[in-house]
Formats: sequence, structure tokens, C-alpha cells
Amino acid sequence: MTDEFDGMYETFKALLDTFPPSEAVKRLEMLGVGPEIVQEIRDRHERQTIRIKELEEPHAVVLGNRDTWYTGPQDKDKCWPAIVDLLRKDGWSDEPAIRNLDDSSTRVVSLLNHPKEKSFSTRGLVVGYVQSGKTTNFTSVMAKAADRGYKLFIVLAGIHNGLRRQTQARLVQQLVEPNPSLWSQLTGLDEDFTPLQNPASYFGKNNKTRVLCVVKKNATVLRKLALWLEQAADHLHDCPALIIDDEADQATVATKSINPLILRIMSSLPRSAYVGYTASPFANLLIDPSAEDLYPRDFVVNLPKPGGHFGTEVLFGRYALDGEDPEQVDDGHDMIRSVPKDDVPCVRPETRADVEGFEPVITDTLRQAIEYFWLVTAARRVRGTGNPHSTMLIHTSVNTAVHNSFKRPLRHLLDRAAQSLADATFLSRLRDLWDRETARVPAEEFDETKVLFEELVPELPGVLSGCRIIMDNSSSEDRLDYENGPVVAIAVGGNTLSRGLTLEGLSVSYFVRAVSAYDTLLQMGRWFGFRNGYADLPRIWMTDELAEWFRHLATVETEMRRDIDIYMTEDETPLTFAVRLRTHPSLRVTAAAKMRDAVTAASAYGGKRVQTHYFHTNKDWLRGNISAARDLVQASLSNAVRVEERSADGRYIFRDVPHDVVIDFLGAYKFHEKSTENDADLIKDYIRKRVSTAGSLRRWNVAIVGNPAGEPFTFARGVTVGRSVRARLDLENSDPDFADIKTLMSRRDAAVDLGGDTEKLDEKGIIDARSAQLPDTGLLVLYPIDKTSEPNPAQKQRTRASKERKALNAEEHVIGVGLVFPKPRHEDSAVKKYISADLSGVRIEDADLSPIEGDDA
Repeated sequence: MTDEFDGMYETFKALLDTFPPSEAVKRLEMLGVGPEIVQEIRDRHERQTIRIKELEEPHAVVLGNRDTWYTGPQDKDKCWPAIVDLLRKDGWSDEPAIRNLDDSSTRVVSLLNHPKEKSFSTRGLVVGYVQSGKTTNFTSVMAKAADRGYKLFIVLAGIHNGLRRQTQARLVQQLVEPNPSLWSQLTGLDEDFTPLQNPASYFGKNNKTRVLCVVKKNATVLRKLALWLEQAADHLHDCPALIIDDEADQATVATKSINPLILRIMSSLPRSAYVGYTASPFANLLIDPSAEDLYPRDFVVNLPKPGGHFGTEVLFGRYALDGEDPEQVDDGHDMIRSVPKDDVPCVRPETRADVEGFEPVITDTLRQAIEYFWLVTAARRVRGTGNPHSTMLIHTSVNTAVHNSFKRPLRHLLDRAAQSLADATFLSRLRDLWDRETARVPAEEFDETKVLFEELVPELPGVLSGCRIIMDNSSSEDRLDYENGPVVAIAVGGNTLSRGLTLEGLSVSYFVRAVSAYDTLLQMGRWFGFRNGYADLPRIWMTDELAEWFRHLATVETEMRRDIDIYMTEDETPLTFAVRLRTHPSLRVTAAAKMRDAVTAASAYGGKRVQTHYFHTNKDWLRGNISAARDLVQASLSNAVRVEERSADGRYIFRDVPHDVVIDFLGAYKFHEKSTENDADLIKDYIRKRVSTAGSLRRWNVAIVGNPAGEPFTFARGVTVGRSVRARLDLENSDPDFADIKTLMSRRDAAVDLGGDTEKLDEKGIIDARSAQLPDTGLLVLYPIDKTSEPNPAQKQRTRASKERKALNAEEHVIGVGLVFPKPRHEDSAVKKYISADLSGVRIEDADLSPIEGDDA
């Protein structure tokens, strides 16, 4: 019986190549298979589909109960096994990594329509990380779809020839060359799409080959492709097509030509699936879901971060999200080096008028970055592991004339360095730089062995003689080419190097270009990715402002991905969920045209903890906040029902203070303008709304948390506590009037007014305890912070080569504020506010999208 059933199940799987599951079952019944066997076959297939749907990773938000027809690779497959073989030859010896790729690509394919359905038009989105293997993922998706009957594969590969060529080469290597008889190509390595005669030869019923087409998002190219497909309409009824949009947020959303052309191409394909891939999906998630557009209405897949990936959070750190313990959130590796503001005009024209005739100056920080790059390249040769290429990126402007102006001074610096290798002063400077950098980021913390300066010096002549200076932009003929042996290159460029293109062996980046949007900024980060064999060595030189922007962006990115994961568990669909994107005072979420369908998000503070971590350090601003805090304490003394003094641990609690006292304080206290989550107007509106609609937050507990061992700070007569110490993050060359302490409020502080043993409670336990004990009472905590605040030794040298701390050195003592809101028992109150970015003080160079409208080049 078992053998008979297994045979019937194999027949069912064979039928799935020709029919969707429901039709395959009918065919079994027509063959005379009994109802009990049919039901067993249904049950086994359902178990297989449930396994796919319930994969731990990747997470997905899906529209409705989409039939999961695809249950994974089969023995007869040809394209997917070929990819696995190639990956193993390329060094993917880690079986869990291949299994994760198998699972994540299987999940995506399972969300496509069965290729034999009569008609479909699927729209999905896959969210990955910058430089994290998205190309490998969509190549695997294409392979599995090809193994199951999809015929036409159109890949929209960015807007520049470099990325299109790189993508074509990868797909030919991994899909076409292992199975040449299975594939036909409409494009070549150096040839974008040009109309071909006789479409029937590609799409006729007698032609069983798959068709590959890799095109730029260029209006001229896509117009030709759309017209050719329309002329081939008679042959496309039985042609299931998969359209992969690489960098799906670029040029696809809200563009006058590319967006309609993609929709036109889809309309000519009766069976088509559009899947966008991006690491910055901000624009895609702001498309109007009700419009006939490319909003991912059918599914959104959130790819997990691969092990060993260097992402935004790893490098820049981030801030705590709701429900997280700030003390457990990492500061990021100590790999960011500061470029002083005064250096920027030396490497980038201040205005467009200054472009003509601009001559860059090799500043001390740029020289250090370049010399460190040469040292890193030499050290990697000593180690002899990992990527054989070594690249440095210099990105200061989008303007090609500015790029080209760097060639002469960089060439001069390289020649002079080569001539100075016997100069003791030059070698001493290199030694100091190497010793300083390897001390700040110990190799041992990345399971690497430190390379001594004496070991790398013999490699320097070869590094310098082989180093190329490359201007890689849309007007240059000299491009980065990793196909002809190991490369050592300093690449100066802009847009051609900032999207999708992989800079092999990227070790050092010098980056001072200002941008105006999250997605543009995130995609500039070519330093994200894998650094096998040299994880301790990468460095980034940038301004402190840009570093803070990336830190904010890491928080936005983590919060966005968490939202997608939460919606997955709450049975939301892409048409009912709305990912929140927190704002920044100097950055748009995406380009203005792409935000036309965005709405103002509602803010609700129920169950949340809000705290200050940015401060000005000038005495006038700080004295204003001291005055506001002292007024609050005096009013609390007068109005509190009970005052508790806990002198042993430096704390006071004023219980049941009227809400209008808190609102008055929020009107007087100044939050730093960069603290978008600390919006006093929104918080006051929320409190008023809770009071009027729910009868909650009428009363507040006001607490003071000091340090019993600190110097005294007096809030009011009889209310004195010791000042706390909060050192600032050590940001080189930072604005002296800006301090980021990262963490103010501990988990213990958030439970200061709760009864019982709260020491062992986690974040959720504190929220639950507050709901039980003080369900309608808010908590406001004041922190007097010593203006000097020298860091303790543990903060000065953290583990994991994380960022160091330095003295606060404010002109006056600092008042920190934390607010804890009880979780509502019923529906929360929401408050709204339009927030636009103030870009008046920022010199912006946004992405140049002219290639999408120009002639195919």
C-alpha cells in the first residue's frame, strides 16, 4: 500500500508541472485514483506547503491564503542544483548558509502563481540588506521558477551599464553556462536589449528553452522591449514570465517614463509575476495600494540578515526601540573616522558655480585614509585569505568633473609614497597610523590575528606599484573590472558606484557627499557586506553629521523590519498593514515625488518609554532646562498627594501630581531638535487626549533619580540629590554644542514608582506590572547630570571594538528626562503631526536619474 501511495504521489508531483494543485487532483480522479488515496495525497501536499509557510526565516506578509503550490526542489531539477554546485566551488562550504538560501528562495517561489494558471499578475517585494546577497537570492528564485516552468525572465538591473553588465555576467555564469541547452538570451554582456526578428523562435510552443533578458531601467531600452513584446502577443499566451526588479526603489516608483513602461510590459504578458528586490523599500511601501501600480499587494518578504554581514547597525550602532533595554543595544564597531567640517570644501565644491576649475586638496584625513588603505591591502596579503581584490572608495560629489579633478593629486600622492618607502620619517608615520588603528579595533575580537607592521612593510612596494587610480562615472572609459586578476584600486565616483554594484574587497571609504533621503543615503553605503578574512580592518572616513544620519537610519531600518515581522504574526496583509517610518529633521524618507501617496502617521505612546539622549551643551540652553525642572519639582511639592524620599539610593518620588503640571513642564523644557521621537507638542496632545477621552493620565508620578555618590544638585528647598555621570559618545571633530549620551534611563528607573521586587523584571514585565499597579498613571523622571561627566574605565574601552566615550564637558549641568506611559486597557489615543525635513542648511546632491531618460548608452 505504501509503495502504491508513493507511486501515486510521484504521479501527482509530475502533474504539478503541468497543472495547479487543484487541477492535478482532478486529473488523479480522472485516472481512477480512489478518494482515500486522493485525500492522503492532499494531506501530504498540505503538510509540505505548511512546512514552507511556517519556515522560521524568512518572514513574510501575504495577501489572503495564497496557494503554496511549490514545495521545494525535486530530483529532476537542473537549474537550482547547478547553482548549489557553483556556490560550493566558490567557497560556500557552510551548509547552513546554503540551506538558508534554499529556504528563503523556496519561500519566494512559493508565493508566485503556478506557471500553468490561465492568467495572473502578481506583485511582490523582497526586502534584503545592502550588499547582503540579494542577487544570489533572486538568481536562486529564477532557477527554481525555471525548473518549474516559468519561461521568460526579465531582470531590471539598475540604471547604469556597470550594474547591468555585472548582473548579466552573474546570471550567465550561474544559470546559462551550467545548462546552455535550456536557455536563450535576448541580451549580452555588452549588449542591452535590441529588437529581434521572429519572436516565435523564442516563444513558440515547440521551443522549450527559457529566455533571459537583462535590461537597464532606461526609457529607450524599455520602450523597445515593450513594443517587441506587444508585437509578439500571439506567442505569449503560454509564456509565464518572472520580472525581477533589482534596486526596485530606484527609478521604478513615481517616475514619468520607467514606471508606466514596466506596467506596459506587464500588461502584454497574460501570466506575469513582478518581484522587486531592495534594501531600501521606503518608496515602495509608500505607493498607493489602491492604485494600478507596483505596490507589493501580494506579498512582502523580509530576508534575514546573513551571518557575518556588516550592516548599518553593526558599523554605526542605533538607538533603542520601544520595549528594548537601551543598555543592551550596541554602539557599533569603532570603525568610523571623523572628517572635520573644514575639510569638506577642500574635497567638494561648495556650490555648482565652483565646479568648473575645482581642484581638490589632499587633506590630512584624506591622506590618512589613503595611507591606511595601502597598509590594509599589504596586511591582507600577509594573511593570504579572503577576497583577492582590494578597493578604496572616494565619494565626495555626484559631479563627474569633480571626480576627474582627483586624478592628478591622487596620482601625485601615490608616486610620492612609492618614492618614500626608504624614508624613515614616512615609515614612522605609517607605523604610528597602523599601531593606532589596530589598537582601537583589536583583530582578536574578530577571530583574526594581528598583522605586525614589520610583516606588512615588505608587501608595500607591490601594493603601491599595482595600485590604480580609477575615475568610475558615467562619462569615463576607465572602469572597475574585477574579471582579469586581483585588483588594487582607489575608485573615485558617484552614482555608478552607489547602487547595486559590488566593490570587491572594499576596505576603506572616504565619504562626504550630502544627500536628502533615507534610501539614497542607505544605498551610498557600499561598505556594507561581507569582509571574510579582514573583518577587523575596514574603516570609513565621514563627517560626524553623516555618521549620526546613518545611526538614525540604522534605527529606522531595524524598526521597519520589526514592523514587517509583527504584521506577519498579526494576520495582516500587504493591503492592510502600514510600516511606520520615523522621521529625521534633516532627511526625507524618500524623494518628494515618491511620497505623494504617503499619509501622516499617527503617534501613540501607550506602553512606551521616551527619553532624552541628545543635548546641547551651551549654558543658556541648559539653564533654561534647569529652570523648567526646578519649577516642576516646586509644583510637585505643592500638588503631590505624597512625597517619598529614598536618600539611600538618591531618589525622590512625588505621587499623584496633576497632569497640567507635567504639561506646563513639557512646554518649558527644550528637547534637542534632532530628537524627533521627543516631540513635546505631540506628547502634550497625547496626554490631553487621554485625559479627555479615556480619563487616563490625569495623575502623574514625578521622580528624581540621582547618584548617591555624586556631587549635590538642588531642585528645591529640601530636595537635593547627587549628580549622575553620563559620558558622551566620542565622535571625533563633533560640534562642541552637541552631545549624544545614547542611554539615559535604565530598566530599573522605569520601575522606580512600582511596588514589589522589580529588579528581575524585563521590559515586558515592567509594562505588565505598571498595567496592574498604575494603569492610568504616567511617570516622569528627572536626571541631574554632572556637566563634566568623565567616563569610567569600562566605558572608555568597551568590548567588540565598540565606540568609546569621552567627558561630557557641558557648560552647565544637564537635565535629562524620561517619560513612561502605561499601556492602555482598551484602544489607545493617536495624535498626528506633519513633519517635513528642514534642508535649508544642508548642501544636497541627490541622485542623478538622467540615465533613465537618455539614449541607451
